[in-house]
Amino acid sequence: MPGEVAGPLPQKGDFSGWYNEILWQAGIIDNRYPVKGLCVWYPYGFALRKHVYGILRELMDRDHQETLFPLLIPENEFMKEAEHIKGFEDEVYWVTRGGKNQLDVPLALRPTSETAIYPMYALWVRSHADLPIRLYQIVNTFRYETKATKPLIRLREITSFKEAHTVHATWEEAEAQAEAAIGLYRAFYDRLSIPLLITRRPDWDKFPGADYTIAVDTIMPDGRTLQIGTVHHLGDHFSRTFGIRYEDEKGEQQYAFQTCYGISERSIAAVISVHGDDRGLVLPPEVAPVQVIIVPIIVGKRKEEVVEAARSLKAELVSAGYRVEVDEREIRPGAKYYHWEMRGVPIRLELGPRDIDKGVLTLVIRSGDKKEIPRKLVNSAMKEEMKLFTENLRNKADSHMRNRIKIVQGFDEAHDAIKNGVAVVSWCHQRECADILEEKTGGSILGTDIGGNMLPEIPRPCIVCGKEGTPTLLARTF
Repeated sequence: MPGEVAGPLPQKGDFSGWYNEILWQAGIIDNRYPVKGLCVWYPYGFALRKHVYGILRELMDRDHQETLFPLLIPENEFMKEAEHIKGFEDEVYWVTRGGKNQLDVPLALRPTSETAIYPMYALWVRSHADLPIRLYQIVNTFRYETKATKPLIRLREITSFKEAHTVHATWEEAEAQAEAAIGLYRAFYDRLSIPLLITRRPDWDKFPGADYTIAVDTIMPDGRTLQIGTVHHLGDHFSRTFGIRYEDEKGEQQYAFQTCYGISERSIAAVISVHGDDRGLVLPPEVAPVQVIIVPIIVGKRKEEVVEAARSLKAELVSAGYRVEVDEREIRPGAKYYHWEMRGVPIRLELGPRDIDKGVLTLVIRSGDKKEIPRKLVNSAMKEEMKLFTENLRNKADSHMRNRIKIVQGFDEAHDAIKNGVAVVSWCHQRECADILEEKTGGSILGTDIGGNMLPEIPRPCIVCGKEGTPTLLARTF
């Protein structure tokens, strides 16, 4: 059953064991589906997904339009983009039969949608007046992942891939859109209280066919980094391949410039991992499926009175816009507390006969703090407590990240730093130096710092060759 308690939750220090177990015990997903790398969302987890992606849709809809393109991509369109295919050729699922018949043209299950969307853009774009185009979709994508799969992090079916694809008249306008996308992702993760590392990926690690790639990472509890968003400036590479051209104001034909940027359910993995604790999930109020759980403390002959008071309290809070449940199950209060703590509910309200007589409620924050509040002031108390809860969550996550970033001067120091987080080194951008750096430290270059990563100035000589370098992040990655 969803959320069935299989045993004590491992301590978060055992991150892999903790993570896999909490997804099951907290009712997020079930990864026992009989195809490796595919997962089933439980209703509680799907509600969390709905609220997280609700924020994303709200931000995107300000200047984008949501759309939906087909899952199947004809081989001839897919193979047009040779450089792009090189990045995905080992990961593509192919449909070769329809019923009992062999298909004339094999169909790829989209690993990403450039080759599905851009043939249509070539039909839609005619004039400079048609630009810019800013479309996005939230879809499932398929990649034959050969490494060890991990729920929500490394999958063969990505069920919640938000991909945006934009078209512009000039390279500079596309660059401005890429910068706007980074700002959008900052706003999205700020509302989830997830601190970010934002870097420009090395040229050999950029999206196939892109002029450059900006990546968004966060630091997980085991010190490794998780990529939770990307922004790609595509230049005119794809527009030349697919014939996306427009007539400019002088009546001349010009190739368009493009961007694309994506976020997956790794965003949910980050929320679970960064905020959770030894007792289970700790969810930001804005995305918690249940924001307030009311536990009636039923004693003696006043059961109906207490339950009715709890239902009335729920109705009042629901009218105020909160997601609220009353736990009326015939089990011990302690078992109820454990159940809802595991699910990360931000606030618990306890109500018993004595509370009714005194006109108060017992308010318990997911962090463990407990206080008594006047029943008549419950709405104002909820607003203030939700705000404080979110601020504390953000401050704790920011502190965790700061403590995991270390500026280093040598290989040994970098090797030690990435055992628990991120090393900041100076690097000259040369591949030869990057290879030496990664070999000697056991880490991977995330990319060069583009600002906003809480990094002070560091010495400029490259850690390998001594030539002029720039701040660069090095880490173990998922």
